[in-house]
Amino acid sequence: MITVSLCMIVKNEEKILARCLDSIADLMDEIIIVDTGSTDATKQIAANYTDQIYDFAWIDDFSAARNFAFSKANMEYIYSADADEVLDDKNREAFRQLKETLLPEVDMVQMYYANQLSHGTIYNYDRELRPKLFKRLRTFCWQGAIHEQVELEPVIYDSDIEIQHMPENNHKDRDLAAFVRMTGEGYRPDKRLHNIYAKELFISGEDKDFIAAREFFRQSCQDTERSEDEIKEAACVAARAARICGDSEDFFKYALKVIACEGCAEICCELGEYFLQKRDIDEAIVWFYNGAYETESILNIHSGGDIPLYGLAKCYREAGNETQAEEYERLAREWKAL
Repeated sequence: MITVSLCMIVKNEEKILARCLDSIADLMDEIIIVDTGSTDATKQIAANYTDQIYDFAWIDDFSAARNFAFSKANMEYIYSADADEVLDDKNREAFRQLKETLLPEVDMVQMYYANQLSHGTIYNYDRELRPKLFKRLRTFCWQGAIHEQVELEPVIYDSDIEIQHMPENNHKDRDLAAFVRMTGEGYRPDKRLHNIYAKELFISGEDKDFIAAREFFRQSCQDTERSEDEIKEAACVAARAARICGDSEDFFKYALKVIACEGCAEICCELGEYFLQKRDIDEAIVWFYNGAYETESILNIHSGGDIPLYGLAKCYREAGNETQAEEYERLAREWKAL
């Protein structure tokens, strides 16, 4: 049976920390809690489960905090958890069986992160695999009878374990503020973070968030080292921000960049909203229809579903066609229920 260190970084989690630890503590051989500045009873609650509680001065860097927590681990594997996660009885038993049967060559175990759409800020899927269990010390070996090389790709096992994600609140304000601060200081997000920033804006951002992000994404559209996909998502953000600001010239500049890249549901919805605001109902219907039926979403799955369908309902209601408006509202509700 493998041994496992639980590593967590926490701050002001007194409401939910015990719920998380009660669901996993007995499965762990070691519990390491790294506190990044709690002002509530978080550390006192953690002390009921472990004496390995460490303080880490917050430096606006989650990776630094997690690396510090991992550095304190002593077991064969490390399980990385957040305070808003819970394992139910079925998945606790699956975790116990995993400990008993995991092959030693496995470097990483992925588990399903569930209940995403209820609370997420960057999620388009309710259930997705995530790396959660990591081998603390990797063994490197040479491969190949000739032209030999060291095996570098990790051996990954996709388990059936499902973790319930049950946050107390949405972290979008914290996340988006961090992006504004970092990009304002000249930080250039890599492709993954660039996508996450744009996703978080389209999934949960408010008008003020798009305005705060506008200049960064305008610059991103001019970044010759960005891929076509990155420029496309940047142009979507820049177009939305321009529409919010009433800048029609800028709006069409960036909307056309997206259309030139084969378009997407997000920009169709933006064009639909633009023409609806201009009271050009016929043109708004064209674009909302394209968002719902002719294009795919790239940032927010709802942009290809209930958002344009509700947009069509508004258009037909404005045109005095209540029957068609109610039909599109019904379709939007059905889409959300899927």
